[in-house]
Amino acid sequence: MKKMLHYEVDGRPVDKEVNYIPVRFILAILFAVLETVAVIAAVMVCSYYIPYFYLLVWATEIAVVIKIIASDDNPDYKVPWLMVVLLIPVAGFMMYFLFYDRKLQKRFIKRMNAMKAVGHKPDDLRLFAGLAEESLEAHNQAKMLCNIAETHLYSDTKQEYFSLGESMFARLLEDLRSAEHFIFMEYFIIEEGHFWNSILEILKEKAAAGVEVKVVYDDIGCMMTLPGDYFKTLRGFGIDATPFSALKGNADSEFNNRSHRKITVIDGKIGYTGGVNIADEYINEVVRFGHWKDVGLRLEGDAVKELTNLFLIDYGINVRKKPEQKHDYFPEYSVPEAGYLVPFGDGPAPIYNRRVGKSVIQNMLNQADRYVYIMSPYLIIDNELCQAIEDTALRGVTVKLILPHIPDKKIILEMARSYYHRLIRAGVEVYEYEPGFVHAKVYLADDEYGMVGTINLDYRSLVHHFENGVWMYRCECLKDIKNDFSDTLEKCIRIDENKIKWTLPQRFLRAVLKVFAPML
Repeated sequence: MKKMLHYEVDGRPVDKEVNYIPVRFILAILFAVLETVAVIAAVMVCSYYIPYFYLLVWATEIAVVIKIIASDDNPDYKVPWLMVVLLIPVAGFMMYFLFYDRKLQKRFIKRMNAMKAVGHKPDDLRLFAGLAEESLEAHNQAKMLCNIAETHLYSDTKQEYFSLGESMFARLLEDLRSAEHFIFMEYFIIEEGHFWNSILEILKEKAAAGVEVKVVYDDIGCMMTLPGDYFKTLRGFGIDATPFSALKGNADSEFNNRSHRKITVIDGKIGYTGGVNIADEYINEVVRFGHWKDVGLRLEGDAVKELTNLFLIDYGINVRKKPEQKHDYFPEYSVPEAGYLVPFGDGPAPIYNRRVGKSVIQNMLNQADRYVYIMSPYLIIDNELCQAIEDTALRGVTVKLILPHIPDKKIILEMARSYYHRLIRAGVEVYEYEPGFVHAKVYLADDEYGMVGTINLDYRSLVHHFENGVWMYRCECLKDIKNDFSDTLEKCIRIDENKIKWTLPQRFLRAVLKVFAPML
């Protein structure tokens, strides 16, 4: 199926035909809906025709309510599910069984554990000892992160920060051309256009020359940007490609647990991450929501090994056969530069038993002395994280939050603005990027701590999706990040009490949206 999109390129209107929900996706969605309806209908029919079956139904509903209340899940996540279970007879608890938890097949878990077992596991005890001498606070932050994300502490890695997607694009093409052994790329969105086509030409040339090229793209993320069988096209070019969690229509949480990661690894020596997907709006080649503000991070050195680990696991769990190691994926390659880094992954339970990204952000907030700057496209947070931001400001720490002024989804902006009153009254400075849309995910504290990656301030990112980021302490690029915040603030509108006088319908809509935000 096709549709026409209308863009602007250099001020000129351009019409572009793109794929729009291929038939495979439509069938998968319909199958999931039918499966859900069939299960709910079967229970309701049994309740009506089988004597005393309704007692079993009510007992089950009570058991589900008790299970939700007794769980260790965030209360903000429990409340909407309790409302669904209690207010929608039968269908409510059936939806709970279908969608509340991630159902992982044993082969999936077995493959993941096997991929982790062959990954890189450096001895970072010496680094931790050195970090403890510099700062016990930083040591404790890094130690906690490594424990909950099963990752490691690194140094000897050069960092390069890109304040716009287009500057990262130029550097990325240069590095891809230099690849000699392998190229790994994993992205939530890949869309045919100038950005991807420029990369694809290089990948085809490298694959033809014997360089190992692997590509992972999210199946739902690319639903409207690539043909449903695009991986076959790439394989025809000699590129090992696979969609992440191919949509099959299972009525569980496969619609939630997507790979939102952005990773490129070149020869195990150079790595990229950040908010930039492979589509033309990310480099302002086309205009969709005003000027697109995004950032990227280039690593060169030891820390790239952890990005390689993440990619190989994601690739390995999405192909039929366990992949063979054709090259040395973890070469010894150090680039002396100041600072400590922890590249890490995050994702849904039970793969990650704790909320990794949320913990990193909370630690930065709780331990900041002077300031915390945050740039995020979305603001849909639970009470714990909202209170952490408030408490930081109430301690006298300067907290500045940059959000979009032109949203990619209007309803998401309404949800974000529902937090403005509370945050501003606590002393948080809230800004909206007037030229357009902020897609950057950047966190900076006290000139010493920073985090760049794919993690947004919303439930989908903090709870449901597979994400990745890089925590940094006293790294050289933190100066560039601070300069970028200063430059971006000059283009922002500061939101004050006079700008947030909402009408009664707006307040009602935002209140309802906040209740069900964890389920969206």
